[in-house]
Amino acid sequence: MKHVILSAALALFASGTAQAADDCANAQDQTTMDVCASDAFKKSDKQLNDVYKQIGTRLKDDADKTKLLVTAQRAWVAFRDAECAFSSSGVTGASVYPMIHSICLDGLTQTRTKDLQVYLACEEGDMSCPVPSE
Repeated sequence: MKHVILSAALALFASGTAQAADDCANAQDQTTMDVCASDAFKKSDKQLNDVYKQIGTRLKDDADKTKLLVTAQRAWVAFRDAECAFSSSGVTGASVYPMIHSICLDGLTQTRTKDLQVYLACEEGDMSCPVPSE
């Protein structure tokens, strides 16, 4: 019986995932817009973490640079969270708040990901790049 319920739940999730992209493009209610904005941020956050891990892998033999990367990333996360708390404070308590807050988090996270990707694309011999090439 548990397997039947689990299978039904997975089927609903799979069909819901395909439908979710369509729902987001045509969102008509605040709840759907909130969920879509949150999902977009989660996707961007995962991409950021993937790039961050790639940099960490390249720095694995350099404890000093790794420590600097961790410090910079923690400071950036604190900045992002504080900036988005401030940026969305005009709608605190409103139904639109989760969407506005997630949009801010998503945008800053995408920008940070692009900034970190630059370190992964440095050319050999680039003295201004703290991340060694592969």
